[in-house]
Parts: sequence; C-alpha cells; structure tokens
Amino acid sequence: MSSLPSSVDVAIVGAGAAGLGAAHALDGSGLSVIVLEARDRLGGRAWTVQASPEVIFDVGCGWLHSADKNSFVPIARQLNFEINTDLPPWSDRAFGDVFPEAERKDFVRALDAFYERIWGAAKKGADAPAADYLELGNRWNPMIDAVSTYVNGCELDQVSILDFEAYEDTYFNWRVRAGFGTLIAAYGAPCPIALNCNVTLVDHSGKRIRLETSQGSLEAEATIITVPTNLIADEAIRFFPALLAKLDAARGLPLGVDDKVTLALENAEAFPIEGNLRGATMRTAMGTYHIRPFGQPCIDGFFGGRFARELEDAGDGAFAAQSIDEIAGFLGNDIRRKLRPLRESRWAHDPLARGSYSHALPGHAGDRAVLAAPVDGRLFFAGEATSPNFFSTAHGARDSGERAAKEVLDTINQRGKLASES
Repeated sequence: MSSLPSSVDVAIVGAGAAGLGAAHALDGSGLSVIVLEARDRLGGRAWTVQASPEVIFDVGCGWLHSADKNSFVPIARQLNFEINTDLPPWSDRAFGDVFPEAERKDFVRALDAFYERIWGAAKKGADAPAADYLELGNRWNPMIDAVSTYVNGCELDQVSILDFEAYEDTYFNWRVRAGFGTLIAAYGAPCPIALNCNVTLVDHSGKRIRLETSQGSLEAEATIITVPTNLIADEAIRFFPALLAKLDAARGLPLGVDDKVTLALENAEAFPIEGNLRGATMRTAMGTYHIRPFGQPCIDGFFGGRFARELEDAGDGAFAAQSIDEIAGFLGNDIRRKLRPLRESRWAHDPLARGSYSHALPGHAGDRAVLAAPVDGRLFFAGEATSPNFFSTAHGARDSGERAAKEVLDTINQRGKLASES
C-alpha cells in the first residue's frame, strides 16, 4: 500500500500470524481494513531466511505443532506448500553415544513422572510454580528444567501449572519444507498492509479510535491489537485512556526467550539426516541440536530461558560459538573445522518482539482471558498469548486473530440491528 488512509472501518496492529488471520477473516465483509506493521516484512516472529545457498532456516517458529488440529496445515495445502510429516528429531534419533539409550530412557521416565505430578496437581485447581513438582534430589532435574526452557522459553520456577495443563498438545509435529515463515508471508500477501508503520498511540477517548503511527495518524471504528505482550507491558504502544487491566495481564504473560542458530556442516553426508544431538548434561544451561534438517548440510542449535538471554547479551556470534564448543565436546575437536556459523536469532533483543513466545507466570493463567477480552466494543485483542489452548504457537495466534475479527463483525452487526430497531 503506497499511502496510509486517513480513515478505515477496522485497523489491525501487527502483521504476524494473528493480524493476518484477522485480515483474512474480515475479507469480503464489506468493511475497509488496514494492517499496520512496524517491520519491513510480514510474519512477525515467523521468519524464514536463505542462510546459505544450500540452507533454508526458520529464524522464528518452525514447527506445525498439533498438526492434526493446526489451521496452517490446510492453508499450506491450499497454497501448494510441501508439508514434511517425518517424526521430529527430539524423538528417538539420538546421534553418537553422548546420551546412551539407557540414560535416555531413564530421563524420559523422570520427565513423564514430572508431567504426571503437574497434571495431577493442576486438576485440583490451585496454581503453583511448576518447579515445585520436581522430585527432590532427582539427578535429571536440571535437564527437565532445560526442556522447559525449550517449551516455555523459561525455567520451571516461572511456569504456572494451570497454564501448563491448559496447553493442548496432540503430539503431531510437522514442518513446511520451504519454511514456516515463507508460508505465513504467502498467506499474508493478499492482505491490505502498510509496512514500516509503527503504531505508538491508540487513543480511544473519542467516538472513533485514533492511531498515531510513524507514517501519520488515522481513525478507525474498531481496532484489533495483535502485538507481543512485552510491547504492551513495556508501553511501547500506549493506550489513552490507559488500559490498566491489559497492562497487568500482559505483565503476567511475558515472552520467554528461545533462540536458534544454524551452522554450515562440511562433509555433511557423513552425518545422519534428521539426527538429534544432546548430551546427558546435568545442567539447565545447555543446547540441543538438530543434525541435517531436511537433509541440508547444517546443524541447527536451540537455546532457551536465562541461558539464551545470557548468550543474547553476549552479542552477535555467541550462539554459534557456544554451539561449536558444545558439539566439539560431544564429538571431538575435529568437528570444529567442519562447522561454520551461518545465522542466529536474538529475539529478546528484537525491539519489535522483545522475546519469543508467552508463558503465564504462576498465579496468572487467567490473564490469557483477560488480555483477550474486548474493550467497549471497539478495541479487540489477539495474538498467541490470548489463545486458551494453543498459546506459544503460530496457529494459536492465527486462530485468535480470526476470533477477534468475528468479535468485530458480531459487534458491528449488533449495532446495526439495534439501529434498525430504534
């Protein structure tokens, strides 16, 4: 879109999966719609790059979680994207002997028992930190905590057991061969979007909502906010009058930190396709590694929680350096000359994300519903943090955008009905 309109029926703030889901749901409604995006691209925390001529890399989300219920699966098929349904590398594809099978089985038993304790406690209805349900003295506790950093973006002391129990995981995890970010960008391509348009103020004090942006101001009858919770919590976007309940809810649903790195792998044919590399390392500050995803000549590393934040703070290249050191510790120093840094993420340092995906702090599982609730029939909220069961996922975000768009339409239709009856 070449210029910003001065007035629309519906303004959508954010062109990530939620904003695009809302825009699609409003298509054909007869309403004028614009999606305002601060970045110079679509997708938000979904972003695919060509890391090298041989390697496609999802800098952000990469998995179609709960694929049998994932709304992006039919979208991918409709858009003729190839879906890979192979088992994920974190199943039984261990490479080397750094995590022997007997040890892996013992760890899985400890992890499953931990989950059972959490689920049992959550059914009683009282919230608590998930860390309270670690078995005292269990040698696998640091690695169980490490798994939480991958799943939740934070350690277990920051995880609500009620929120943990609410997440719906069907254990089908698929991928998009061209990249999840590529799929979401294609999904959003038909939508009316203003890029490089940073919204700083949402003034809902008047009859119409006024939005101040880096490209000027516009007015809207209704606005759908889809930005990450950390931007709301930090008041990067201000609301006037202030929405204290939304601020509190956003602060109860902070974005954890998960980051990825990809390393070029020389002589890749000597390594298994879709292999998993993880040591029996009794510490939470550890990475997990995916060898030759899609058969590509690379190794992807994944880091989460406080350790990922520390590596981000250490600057560019820290993830690659940590990965090479850790992989060399597993496979020997000769591997160093075969590895070369290609690309890494730093989502907590991204000013338009400030983290990776949301988790509910203990005592704040109910904040998802609070954040999702409309305000005065004019302000609506979407994003993965508002999803009751698929939070932290791109499809949860997309579905929430569709839900918010339907709320807008229902409100407008109800107003029209009341007007016709008066």
